[in-house]
Amino acid sequence: MDLTIFTGWDFRYTEVNKLRSIRILLSLYGTRQCTDDHMKTFNVPIIYRSPLISAIKQQRKQQDRMKKDFTPTLLDFGPVRIQLARHFGFCYGVENAIEIAFRTVDENEGKRIFLLSEMIHNPQVNNDLLSRGVKFLMDTSGRQLIPWDELTADDIVIIPAFGTTLEIEGRLQDMGITPLQYNTTCPFVERVWNKAEQIAAKEYTVIVHGKPKHEETRATFSHSRHHTPTIVVKDMEETHRLAAYILGTRPAEQFYEEFKGQYSDGFDVTKHLQRVGVVNQTTMLASETQAIADYIKQTIQEKYQLAENQVGERFADTRDTLCYATNDNQTAVTGMLETEADLAIVVGGYNSSNTSHLVELCEEKLPTYFISSEEKLLSRDEISHWDFHHHEELHSTQFLPKKETPVTILLTSGASCPDAIVEGVIRKLLSFYGMEHKVNEAIETFG
Repeated sequence: MDLTIFTGWDFRYTEVNKLRSIRILLSLYGTRQCTDDHMKTFNVPIIYRSPLISAIKQQRKQQDRMKKDFTPTLLDFGPVRIQLARHFGFCYGVENAIEIAFRTVDENEGKRIFLLSEMIHNPQVNNDLLSRGVKFLMDTSGRQLIPWDELTADDIVIIPAFGTTLEIEGRLQDMGITPLQYNTTCPFVERVWNKAEQIAAKEYTVIVHGKPKHEETRATFSHSRHHTPTIVVKDMEETHRLAAYILGTRPAEQFYEEFKGQYSDGFDVTKHLQRVGVVNQTTMLASETQAIADYIKQTIQEKYQLAENQVGERFADTRDTLCYATNDNQTAVTGMLETEADLAIVVGGYNSSNTSHLVELCEEKLPTYFISSEEKLLSRDEISHWDFHHHEELHSTQFLPKKETPVTILLTSGASCPDAIVEGVIRKLLSFYGMEHKVNEAIETFG
């Protein structure tokens, strides 16, 4: 069986391993996988699955249905030990998006199909869609790749998992394209929009914690500013500067240049920061969002001399608007980091926000390598990896320590990374020790 023909993606396994993986996956799940006992299931191409990872996740799920245990899973292969995070990989929103996108392609043969931009931040999945004839209208920064006037009412436009702006929805509607007919927006992103609308109805200004240029933040900003004055802060440093305007310790006129492009039209810094609430891009660091909300709350209390039971008059209780998968994956990394290890490897798309935050957590404790696939593991001594701080790929040597005791590696992946890629990374690491065959034994053990 040629999986390259089947998926458009060369998985680089031997034919025996390819066939074995398909058989094991079909026996475990058929073509469906449940993301959670209480959530719907999705049809996702089987090649994105991994027999090893599926078996491990299924066993951990049976042992810990309430998801209270965030310790990693130990894969002990003798000279190399891999501590696999409790939660990682495809989330509900990603599986939902993949199912809708691939079903749209299958059901609309002969039609032109476009994605507003990358459906999710994973190169393998996006390349598979491109190989099926789908085209991107914009890149991830919003730069137009195909002019709007080339579209017709007969074309299909898929909205990516990040959602889109009301302005783009309106433009599509004007062209005769129903904008929400093929909508893969993550329900947890829509929940943030709903929360912003709820507090807007109570006349609070919305502060969005997110990356201003990220597709999701641009969409959330658009939806929020439709209802209320809105401003985006990307980190705690910007939050401190915004707090100075709340307190009046910074000249109001400086605000408009300092936060240019991050506030809604007609924003009045002297009026619109008196009653606020904080929501976020769903993939941000949970601890940072909480710290930003707490800081803004304290600033409001200081400015208006409010007792704790009075804070709600000027600070909306938005609670946490991170998605469940972001919370679980970040908590799982925290649990994984309690284990002694030599290094960490985080797998995912280089422009994936949620993945970069997992890297950020790991970097605080030990050497961390951010890779997009097993192909970045060049040899036992060489690795190509992404420096998301400076947006450049680095080449490092001797990343695997030479030692008599076992090498211990912490391993996780982002919410848009297929489990098959994680298994590919495990196989490649084991191949450096002549132990790739041990993966099949592990599948049998966990299965």
